[in-house]
Amino acid sequence: MDLFSCSWTALRTAVAELPDRDFAQPSGCAGWLVRDLVCHLIIDAQDVLITLVTPADTEPTVDAVTYWSVEDHPPTGEDPLDALIVRLAAAYQEPRLLTFHFDDLGSAAGRAAGLADPGGRVSTRDEVLTVGDYLTVYVLEWTLHHLDLIAHLPDAAQPPAECLARSRAMLEDIADAAFPASFTDKDALLVGTGRRAPTDAERAELGELAARLPFVLG
Repeated sequence: MDLFSCSWTALRTAVAELPDRDFAQPSGCAGWLVRDLVCHLIIDAQDVLITLVTPADTEPTVDAVTYWSVEDHPPTGEDPLDALIVRLAAAYQEPRLLTFHFDDLGSAAGRAAGLADPGGRVSTRDEVLTVGDYLTVYVLEWTLHHLDLIAHLPDAAQPPAECLARSRAMLEDIADAAFPASFTDKDALLVGTGRRAPTDAERAELGELAARLPFVLG
């Protein structure tokens, strides 16, 4: 629960501190500008609110690790929802309108998470999991998208170190693979999820693991 709040607060703060010009910069999500990514985060916040009020009374079917699937190819941008995000983001026209909506829903999602019982069970994507596991899923989601947000914004704040470390551990559990100790948590996440290609030196350190990359999470 604490890491959910930590990662979400850091991401919301990073968005709030962006100057207007940065919303037209590319993000770390292929084909998306920063404004498109922020619009996606609005949808994520809505999903959190919806899921936290969708209780389940059956046994969990997944946890924070098994919730994720590893896809065999990265997004192409052709998915109808991905295309809709771009159109929605453009409709805001002014960054202040986008950030107002994001802050409004983001604050509500943060409050709802803080009030939720970690041991309760919720349903989403035809799966059941505890609230604690569901919110832990979003530590990885928020941290990766924080990296996407600042991918081309060198002066923006980085994700918190504890969130990077937890997200790396989750990625290693999801992929059943350990990244070399010489990799920083940030580099393990970026290289591991295909957000950047490994350098020649990194590829040599990765050894056989290099052939399995990237781990595209879905």
